[in-house]
Formats: sequence, C-alpha cells, structure tokens
Amino acid sequence: MLVLKRPNTASVTTINQDGSRFFLHPSDVSGRFTLWRRITGFILLAIYVLLPWIPIGGHPAVFFDLAARRFHFFGMTFVTQDLWLAFFLLTGLGFGLFYVTSLFGRLWCGWTCPYTVFLEHLYRRVERLIDGDAGARRKLDAAPWTGTKIAKRVIKHGIYLLISAIIAHVFLSYFVSIPRLYEYMKQSPLANAKAFGVVAFLTACLYFAFSWFREQFCIILCPYGRIQSALTDDNTMVVGYDEKRGEPRGKASDSSKGDCVDCLRCVQVCPTGIDIRNGLQMECIGCASCIDACDTIMTKLKRPKGLIRYDSLNGLAGSKTKYVRPRTILYSVLMLFGAAVLFAFLSQLHSADASISRMAGEPFYVTEDTVRNQYELQLVTKRDVPTTFTITVEDAPPELLVSGFDEPVVLKPLQESSVTFFLQMPIDHYKGGFSANLNIHVEPGDIDLKKELEFLGPSSYIFADRKQAAEGEKPGVTPATAPAE
Repeated sequence: MLVLKRPNTASVTTINQDGSRFFLHPSDVSGRFTLWRRITGFILLAIYVLLPWIPIGGHPAVFFDLAARRFHFFGMTFVTQDLWLAFFLLTGLGFGLFYVTSLFGRLWCGWTCPYTVFLEHLYRRVERLIDGDAGARRKLDAAPWTGTKIAKRVIKHGIYLLISAIIAHVFLSYFVSIPRLYEYMKQSPLANAKAFGVVAFLTACLYFAFSWFREQFCIILCPYGRIQSALTDDNTMVVGYDEKRGEPRGKASDSSKGDCVDCLRCVQVCPTGIDIRNGLQMECIGCASCIDACDTIMTKLKRPKGLIRYDSLNGLAGSKTKYVRPRTILYSVLMLFGAAVLFAFLSQLHSADASISRMAGEPFYVTEDTVRNQYELQLVTKRDVPTTFTITVEDAPPELLVSGFDEPVVLKPLQESSVTFFLQMPIDHYKGGFSANLNIHVEPGDIDLKKELEFLGPSSYIFADRKQAAEGEKPGVTPATAPAE
C-alpha cells in the first residue's frame, strides 16, 4: 500500500510515528527556477571537475600541494608561512554566507551547496532515469523482489558507486595533481596506501550519504537551518505562501474559496518533505521547486502565478520589503572592512619570503675578544625560476662583523633553504645590545625584504667582572647567560 504523508510542523516528515525512516520520493518539476537551478548546478559541477585540469602559471588553477607545502590558487602561490591568510578565507566565506542569508534566506542551500548539487543534479537524475518518477519509485519500493527490481537496484547502486568514486578521485586531484593521480591509478593500491585509503573512505561516505541518508543530512546534521532564525528577519527574501490569497482552500470551481486548491503538488516536489503552506520551516532549503510546481497549477487554472513565491514575510503580509536596514548596513560595513584588511595584507605578499630565528642554545656567546650571536635565516621562493638572494646588514655599528653572507644564495624553483650566519663585535667596542636591519634583495623581481635583527650581549656588570679578572689571569672561552641590557 502506497502512503502519502501530509506534513505538519509537529515532527519531520521523514520520521514515522514509530521512529522508523519514511523515505521521500520528490516528484520531478519543471519551470523557470528549476531550469536556472539546473544550469547553476551543472556549471558548479563543471568547475569542480575542471579546476584541477586548468593550468595557470604552470600549476593547476587550484592545487593544494601538501607534499611540497605549496598552495596554488588561481596563479598565486602560497607557502606554509602564508597560512594565516586562511583565517580571512574561512571567516570571509562564513560571514559572506551569513550576509547572503540575511538578504535572501537559504539561497545557498538550495542552489549552490555541494551536497544539494551532487544529490539533485547527479544522484536523483540517475534514480529518475532508472526507476522513473515519484509514483513509479514508490511502487517499486513496495513491490516484491523480482528479477526486474533486482536488476534496477544493481544498476542504480552500481552507478551511485561509480559517481561517488569519480567525485572522490577529483577531490584527491586537488591535493596530488591530475598527472600524479593518474600514476597512482596505474599502480597497485598498496603502493599508495594513504591515497587509496582516502579515496575508498570518501567513496563510501558519498555512497552512503547520497544513496540512503540523503535529505537527512540537511534536516538532522547541518546546523545552518537551525541558525537561520538568528540570521533572518521579516524583510529577508524566503520561499513563502501567500496565505491571504490562497485561503480558504477549496475546489477550483468554488468561487468562495481562495486560489489554493489543495492539490499537494508543492508537497510532492519538496526534497525535504515539508508543506510550505505551514510557514517558513527549518527544513526549507529555498530550492523553489514548490514555486515552479504551484505556478504550473496556477497556469492551468488560468490564475495569476506567485501564490508561492520568493518574498519576505513583510511582503507576503502586504507590507513593503526593506532591503536597506540596520542589519544589512552593519554587515556591509564589516564586509568592506574585512576585504580592505585582506587586500592590504595581500599587497604585502611577495613571491619570495624570509624569516629569522636565533639558533638553539645560549642567546649569545662571549670570548676573550668578542661577543657573538648566531642566527638561522630561512629563505623561501614561490617562483618557477631560480631565485637569487643577496643579503646585507644595515643600520649596524661599523665594528660589527658579519659572516655567512660572503656570496649570494641561489634557490631552485619552489625551494626552501636555511643559512646560518654570525654577528660578532669586539668586546672593546661593545656598549650593550642593539638592533639592526637585515636587507635581503631578491632577483628576479627586484624585491627588498627587511628583517629586524636584535643583537644580544652581556650587561655592564659582566664587563666589570671580566676587567677585574683580566688584571689577574686570562679567562677561558665561556658562554654567557646573563640577560642583555
């Protein structure tokens, strides 16, 4: 017996009263929003598949090369020292999502969320092609296990596994590159156990999610629907039902009734199993399927479209929608501020970088003649050509002796290297700690990087002790541990 549930706001449609799973079979729908949503989905799928193939600056458009610790993003190359920029990327994406939600509701969920794109434009299309539309799928679920049903299940789930494996392999290509992935595929799985394990795990997760779990992820696991009430207000554009026009529901032939004929077409096409006529609900992903379904019915009845439409709660109530309001103004100011800070930091990034650290051990060493500091200079180049680093010390006392930079340092493309160098000053000229600048000239590109050096040495009372000792017997070479002035 086929069961069609009428949704309510007391419980989710996908859970039966006994706690068992109620499987949804949303009907296919056509219309302007469905057409544009499919075009958007196919564009996003093409972007996902093609980005690892498109070369920009000698590397894939998006390539997270974990082995070499290089991250290539549309012609820009970042190293591990640049990972702090990920803060702006992650917070920018999150805040951007909140900003869009305040204006247009859950537009992200229904149109561009990867989970929705994969489910609606790949897996459900395969299911409809093999099992038919909603009615045929329900009948097939209720039918006994015949040869035809077994064949359809094997073919459908086999294609599901194939699609899941393709998605997982494309995902891995973002981290190992397409050529290396192809080499992995020609070798034994044990030869690249980690990569094989990642693909196998992702394939299993994708297959489980899209063949069985499906809309439960949006309803149960995804936190976005639960926080939308804090992100939206009565002026946010959402999918809504015009209750004033539609109620009371009744037959089309009854002129005393509203425009809604209670055909349940909006319920049948909903991918999360809600009735939008019950008001805005957590499960609504803003996909607009109910809008196209209702508009089709209204066209057949020769009534105006828009009984269900994109509108704000104020608009549905007959009031004016305010797009410019304190919430959107604040979000706009914060977005502009964050973008300005990000561009300011990006303008300071170079195709080469350097960092200085004091070598492990004592902060300085004192011999009978000199005070010595030891440093390590870490050099990084993001270029695809050899890079030359010419290093000099500036703004330092003339008595300071520098060793370790006798010749320029040449790095191969995309290479890292460290240079150990020493700063020494005769004791007779030392008058306390000071700062100097390390100027690093980078070619090609004519970039000048300046790094501050802090020269440490013993405090004045150490000198007094050493002077008294010098009048007696000659001291040996000992490391000093006294703090600098």
